[in-house]
Amino acid sequence: MGQGRGSARSALVVGLAILCLLAIVQPTLAAVYNIGWSFNVNGARGKSFRAGDVLVFKYIKGQHNVVAVNGRGYASCSAPRGARTYSSGQDRIKLTRGQNYFICSFPGHCGGGMKIAINAK
Repeated sequence: MGQGRGSARSALVVGLAILCLLAIVQPTLAAVYNIGWSFNVNGARGKSFRAGDVLVFKYIKGQHNVVAVNGRGYASCSAPRGARTYSSGQDRIKLTRGQNYFICSFPGHCGGGMKIAINAK
């Protein structure tokens, strides 16, 4: 009878170990998408995004930037005070669940189509 309890305890320990391993490994399963950041933005069309996926905005440093904005900033092509601005030319941004909006805040760029809205599930 004692042997049966030991087997159940071992199975429980193995099950918990597997759950812990899955919790650690899951974040590494995020997809990485390259975004050609230009007036005809490409790299996101027809794709399904998940929270935790990473967008890599690629552009010539000094000619553009990437600003994470809210829906109002996206619609009006304006960056609200305190908005996070990226300018490396190889910006890696992790998506959050729900709508994610990005614009280029250089004069005329967003109005010229340099903006992208992504819904991450």
